[in-house]
Amino acid sequence: MSKLLIYLKPYRGLVAMVLVLVFLQALSELYLPTIMADIVNIGVQHGDTPYILKMGGWMLLVAAFGAICTIIGSLYSAKAAAGFGRDLRSELFARVSGFSQQEFDKLGTASLITRTTNDITQVQQVLIMMMRMMIVAPMMAVGGVIMALMKDATLALVIIGVMPVLALAIFLIARKGIPLFKAIQTKLDRLNLVQREGLTGIRVIRAFNRIDHEKRRFETANRDLTDTALKVNRIMALMMPTMMLIINFASVAIIWFGGIRIEQGHMQVGDLMAFLQYAMMILFSLIMLSFIFVMLPRAAASAERIREVLEHTGSISDPPHPAATGRGGNVEFRNVTFRYPGAEQPALENISFEAKPGEVTAIIGGTGSGKSTLIGLIPRFYDAESGSVLVDGIDVREMTQESLREKIGFVPQKAVLFSGTIADNIRYGKEDADDAEVRRAAETAQAMDFIMEMEGGFEARIAQGGSNVSGGQKQRLSIARALVRKPQIYIFDDSFSALDYKTDAKLRQALKAETGNATVIIVAQRVSTVIDADRIIVLEDGRIAGSGTHEQLMQDNAVYREIVASQLSEEEIA
Repeated sequence: MSKLLIYLKPYRGLVAMVLVLVFLQALSELYLPTIMADIVNIGVQHGDTPYILKMGGWMLLVAAFGAICTIIGSLYSAKAAAGFGRDLRSELFARVSGFSQQEFDKLGTASLITRTTNDITQVQQVLIMMMRMMIVAPMMAVGGVIMALMKDATLALVIIGVMPVLALAIFLIARKGIPLFKAIQTKLDRLNLVQREGLTGIRVIRAFNRIDHEKRRFETANRDLTDTALKVNRIMALMMPTMMLIINFASVAIIWFGGIRIEQGHMQVGDLMAFLQYAMMILFSLIMLSFIFVMLPRAAASAERIREVLEHTGSISDPPHPAATGRGGNVEFRNVTFRYPGAEQPALENISFEAKPGEVTAIIGGTGSGKSTLIGLIPRFYDAESGSVLVDGIDVREMTQESLREKIGFVPQKAVLFSGTIADNIRYGKEDADDAEVRRAAETAQAMDFIMEMEGGFEARIAQGGSNVSGGQKQRLSIARALVRKPQIYIFDDSFSALDYKTDAKLRQALKAETGNATVIIVAQRVSTVIDADRIIVLEDGRIAGSGTHEQLMQDNAVYREIVASQLSEEEIA
């Protein structure tokens, strides 16, 4: 956890103020019992009303000063902790945003969300406690012991005898509860995962009547978390009654032996009252420290999970001395082999081809042949295991990710839209695009018809995840987002699958005029989408089974002919 305290550095002024205020608060609280003892010993015992009023007023001023220190200290500690949490969340989000797909696969999206929210909140709460209790509790304990010894060193033996008993009780309870706090975070990850899958896959769940199954999955994860939380809370619930029992026994012992000391003339009544308050301060300080030590392991577990993300070395990073990028958009694969982490067989093996500017290169193949994996290597979502992916003759690993991706207009297989307006979603490809550019991109993507039918046109709101538009409309808006970018390389990952044949044909015709001299790479399942491409690459089991135009492949490639025969009639093939 100490490694995360670097994010508290900008707030060191606030932290210093908190420490000063906590120190003053502790001094004022330690001084109050002594004033009260003087009031009783001098004012009450001798019937000196002016002295009682004088010292009572002074007591009120000290109490008010302590209260002000407490309020301001709480405010400053909350500000420092909130700023720490905000900065840490920003840093964590920035770090996660730079992860490759491999890191997301390894750490898990649900776990990353938990680490960015719940784990940081845990650390933030403990930080507030540390700034307040971790400082004031030892001061109150040490100061209380000193003041108690000054009042009556003999009676202080009662406190000395009680403290080990109290510490032992805290230790036994904490030893049972601390491991469970660590388990809670892991179980919370599991609950978030089940909930996220249930919400994002709700259509599939309903379509297959699996709602009851998902409810049972969630109930199992929820019950697991609840049982662990109840178990740890039952254990921790023993702490306060046990502490209060020990403290009350200590109070009885102090009053009992204190009465004897007064009877023997070794103490005054006011001193016994003050001594009792100092004893309570000492014992409650130990309780405060116990709560901190109980919370620390949970926060330490959260801090470790946060640190794991912050220190995680991504599999994809920018080179120390990036090469200058060209402007042509030529894409070349040279003997590229790639396998997913942990996989025995490569997803792609010995892939070599070239996609040139001004040409349309299509990639076709059966399900699982490696089409999407192949194009994912161009923007460096993954890096090749061996071989090279080159853009304008430069290995993509020698370019910065930003400069590489600035060249690319990418339309994913699963269209993703963001909450906001239609114009906002199209401008996601080019932030400074004017209205004319946005409209032109929408027209080329064949999206104008449904945009104009929506209330507000380009200012119509898109719901989270694009839930208020159809799959085909999502795809067309995703295509418009890539078109407005005017990149050197267009990548369409099966981006026409949700379009009807008529819209598909019109869109491909419009793209020819729009893409100009750019390199166009199209991944498709439908033969009709790729039939006019300048070059068609046929993939089978991660290998290139053929390459050429439609006519060439129909003559000499059995795999391609099989794909065509499965989709087109004899008349269409002829």
